[in-house]
Amino acid sequence: MVAVADGRRVAESGSEGTDVREPTVVAADYFQSYSVVGLLAVVGVLFVAVAFGAGRLLRPVVPTPEKLLTYECGVDPVGEGWAHTQVRYYVYAFLYVIFAVDSIFLFPWATVYAAPGYGATTLVEMFIFLGFLAVGLLYAYKKGVLAWT
Repeated sequence: MVAVADGRRVAESGSEGTDVREPTVVAADYFQSYSVVGLLAVVGVLFVAVAFGAGRLLRPVVPTPEKLLTYECGVDPVGEGWAHTQVRYYVYAFLYVIFAVDSIFLFPWATVYAAPGYGATTLVEMFIFLGFLAVGLLYAYKKGVLAWT
């Protein structure tokens, strides 16, 4: 026999402690948590839209030829605005971001590694992860990306 209390079905005989929730209750809880996130996103978008709208309405708009000039650190623009930038600077920035993000993964690994029951598995997974990083670094070294010339 099954008793229903507070939207939960609980078996009375045989299996004590079983707690099976109705599918509609589970779905309502699931969508309620996402509705809070959605409401927060809508409030955030409205806040930004109101701020930009107020700025557009309240600012003075008086365009002059001096205001329409390109301004770079107080120096008058000379020549064209197009400048060549070497791609290696982007490669260094990209490598830095990769290794900075990867180093962030090492901190949770250290805390999980200290937890009982996770030691060997976590250690093997992290060495596989570090192996992929080493292969990427070796590839960048072989391609000559790390040579500053």
